[in-house]
Amino acid sequence: MKNILTYTLNKMQAGNLLKLSLVLLPVLLFATGVQAQTDSTAPALTETVAATAPELISPSLELIPVQKADRTIDCKVKMQAKVNGVFYKLPLLKVSIVHVTPAGEINLGHSITDRNGKAVININADSLIADAEGKVSLKAIYTGNKQMEPAESEVAVKRALLTVHPVMVDSVYTIQARLVDISTGIETPVPEAALGLYVKRSFFPLKIGEGTTDAAGEASIEVPAHLPGDAKHNITLIARLDENELYGNLEAAVEQPWGTTVSDANIRAPRALWSNRPPLWMVITFTILVTIVWGHYIVIIYELIRLRKEEPHNTPEIS
Repeated sequence: MKNILTYTLNKMQAGNLLKLSLVLLPVLLFATGVQAQTDSTAPALTETVAATAPELISPSLELIPVQKADRTIDCKVKMQAKVNGVFYKLPLLKVSIVHVTPAGEINLGHSITDRNGKAVININADSLIADAEGKVSLKAIYTGNKQMEPAESEVAVKRALLTVHPVMVDSVYTIQARLVDISTGIETPVPEAALGLYVKRSFFPLKIGEGTTDAAGEASIEVPAHLPGDAKHNITLIARLDENELYGNLEAAVEQPWGTTVSDANIRAPRALWSNRPPLWMVITFTILVTIVWGHYIVIIYELIRLRKEEPHNTPEIS
């Protein structure tokens, strides 16, 4: 009897377990399917969001410091970006100039780029702090916006001073240039530096001579005669040291009445092919040719109107 009861209880428990497994199995399968579906769609959503996110433009920022004769520095910046293989100038962007020192960065000013993506920021060079090598570090910073990434450019140069003095000996015009190192606070001549002499023009300075400094840091460059000047014979001469490894770019300018006068009076141009008043024979020939061509059109139109008027009109017969 005991064995029969034990067998009956075991049978009932087995039946209950079978029913329970039949109920739980669909639930587990559904939960697993939902979880699997959720996991499979999560990367797809991430990829879709990443694909639709706009790609930022990576601009190029260039900084060129130019040390002037008045102990200031012109920080010239240029911004552009390459998009689909084409370079574009970036106007109306705010660029800041900071001085990098061992203690930190000092803001020196800012400017807005023009339509060519360029800007110039003039700073007082005497307030700059040099490092252990005697160099001053300047950095141009663009903070970026919603369409463009941030950009920066840093340049370190030694302080130097370039001065010019005009000299005229026996009707020969000469520019005496002197280049000295002032990074240590003492003027030290810079020998064997290649200097260029330019004359200011409407678009870009024109190079008219060059020279090399001697042991005293001096160079003598002759100015060509008969250079066109303004109404008062004035020309602006510029001495430059370009892209030096230690000092970067230096510039000094002077204005002298060494040019030939160019009148700015409003004078009526003569009759010539290069002026706005062509020769009379050309005006007469052009007038005759235009008259002949338009005369043909007028005759044709007149004949068409005359033929139209002479066309017979059919009148209806009265019966």
